[in-house]
Amino acid sequence: MPTNMMGGQSKAEAIVAYREENGRLEEIEDLAKVRGIGEATVTRNKDRIKLGDEED
Repeated sequence: MPTNMMGGQSKAEAIVAYREENGRLEEIEDLAKVRGIGEATVTRNKDRIKLGDEED
């Protein structure tokens, strides 16, 4: 994920930390569980977010 999409390096680090504690994100909506990323951010970027195993 480009760091500018969700708010920078600190958000990317928060996603990594969340995954280390909770495992992989199963759905895009799970990003709202990451500290500092709210539902509004996920909704605003949903069409630009792709999880690792998703096809184009």
